Amino acid sequence: MYLIAILGGNKLNSFFKNKRLIVFFSFCGLLVIAILVAYMKLALAPVAPKPQNVPVIERGSIVDRSGFPLAVQTNFYRVGVSTKDIKNAELFSKNMAPVLGVSEEELFARVDKKREYVILKKKASQTEYEEISQRTKECGYNYVSYEKLPGRVYPNGALASQLIGYMGNEGIGLAGIEFSQQGVLYPEIDKTLETPEQGKNIYLTIDANLQYKLEQIAYKTMENTQAESMMLLAADSKTGEILSYISLPSANLNEYGSATPAEQVNKPAADAYEPGSVFKIFTLGIVYDEGTINPNDSFLCDGVYEHKIPGGETIRIKCLEHHGWLTPREGLKYSCNDVLGQISDRVSEDTFIARIRQLGFGQRTGIELAGETTGIVKDRDSKSWSARSKPTIAIGQEISVSALQMVQAATAIANGGVPVKLSVIHKITNKEGSVLFEHQPEYKNRVFKQTTAEYVLSCMETTATTGTGSRANIGDVAIGVKTGTAQMADKVNGGYSETDFLSSCLAIFPVDEPEIVLYIVVEKAKGETYGGRIVAPVIAEAADTIIDYMGMSRGKASSVEHNGVITIPNTATVTLGELTPDFTGLSKKDLLPLMEQSKGKLNINGSGWVTSQNPEPGTPLTENTIIELYLE
Repeated sequence: MYLIAILGGNKLNSFFKNKRLIVFFSFCGLLVIAILVAYMKLALAPVAPKPQNVPVIERGSIVDRSGFPLAVQTNFYRVGVSTKDIKNAELFSKNMAPVLGVSEEELFARVDKKREYVILKKKASQTEYEEISQRTKECGYNYVSYEKLPGRVYPNGALASQLIGYMGNEGIGLAGIEFSQQGVLYPEIDKTLETPEQGKNIYLTIDANLQYKLEQIAYKTMENTQAESMMLLAADSKTGEILSYISLPSANLNEYGSATPAEQVNKPAADAYEPGSVFKIFTLGIVYDEGTINPNDSFLCDGVYEHKIPGGETIRIKCLEHHGWLTPREGLKYSCNDVLGQISDRVSEDTFIARIRQLGFGQRTGIELAGETTGIVKDRDSKSWSARSKPTIAIGQEISVSALQMVQAATAIANGGVPVKLSVIHKITNKEGSVLFEHQPEYKNRVFKQTTAEYVLSCMETTATTGTGSRANIGDVAIGVKTGTAQMADKVNGGYSETDFLSSCLAIFPVDEPEIVLYIVVEKAKGETYGGRIVAPVIAEAADTIIDYMGMSRGKASSVEHNGVITIPNTATVTLGELTPDFTGLSKKDLLPLMEQSKGKLNINGSGWVTSQNPEPGTPLTENTIIELYLE
């Protein structure tokens, strides 16, 4: 045994004396050196700063012009769970389904699977979060997780929905002002700033109360006409601020994810369509401004506009009636296609198109909204241009426009020939309430002489009192209107539809001192489709609402008030006796006493002073005689 021990000891000693012992200690030495080097590097390296919390930026609110909230910041929560932590999926589903707002069966199907992570609720409100959190605590489900998300609450649901727009789950605006003003409402983080810049509050130009009142009128109109869609715009003609912005159908912004595509379309900005006869006011203004027609010109309407071209072909455009001889004013009054076609013949094609573009058609208005259409204005060298294009455009066909373009162009008529840029932003403030931006009217280049604008507006007033827009007449405030009915394009078979019409009416009031441009479009109404019959009455109701809400002064009858700016010289008293008197030179104020006399009925057309009348002075006067007076 002793000998074996000696021999074993010798072998062990020989083992430790061989090369393996050297290698082993060398490896250990190198390992120690590596550890010391790594330690020294860490010791000498600068201390890394503690991670800072991500700066919190609060999204700005969207409010109406008076500060009434339309879109406000809130928080939502994404609720999730790792299914591997759920010990009893059936019991979990029974306990959690009621507070998650789903059935036990649906929840069980989602959690009884070998998934790493499932979303239990994508977007829980603060109240829902508190209920869910309380239930998980009661049941001991501490593995249920919550992710805080920036959110938005829209207190008024669908009110002005396409204008306000919508913010998605990731804090990014997806439509309307929420989208176009994303950088204002939620600025990007500037790492050079100690305190992050907070979101700004946007005051829209609309008045929420007025918007609500007009939306009720719009909904009623949709119901009465069984229309597919509708637009209503009311703008301050002096400042360009939009006071009401309506596009139906509309989406409840708190349930935007379930809205239909039609409810999400911002029609006033995005839709391009043929405006129909409303466009005739711009045709009349262009030709009158060129000096190629005057108020006393006469045009014969025999039921069809005809124009022979050099090649021998005759262009024909039908009129709804045989109106006979008409002045330009009467052509607009009766919306005569024949007369407006003849009026367009008084200017060249190039001039006509150039003037249309000066009015802003064929280009975006530049309003603070995304997705605005340019519409389509043909050039004379376009492939689709033909010999009938100019007279057809003159009556509102072969041209496509947006509702915003129509309103902006109409401000030129309201403002004495100078259009004003439209806007939907009244002002912008920071969180402390300091005003960073405030809207100022942006007037564009003059497009009409003042006399032209006044003449067109007076013709529109005639249309309201005795013409196709008589159902828009509101009696005690002078209003100028133009109605329109246009066949819509047949997108399936091409050409124009026999059943789908766009019915519209544009109004400017009060005529003496224009303040409001009001434009209403009803698309694809069932049954009656003429704008003068289904839209003109809506204009009257909406105008009445605006006048009362804004506290505009009312008179006893239309066209008898004067704005008081011009001093009227004394004139001889006129009475209605056996013969029709000469009214030439009398003002509206002078005509006021005559409204109470029993003989004859006065229809006053236009503003200013009487320039012509029918019947002529000296004509025998009876109790039922209607006296048409034309003022300029």
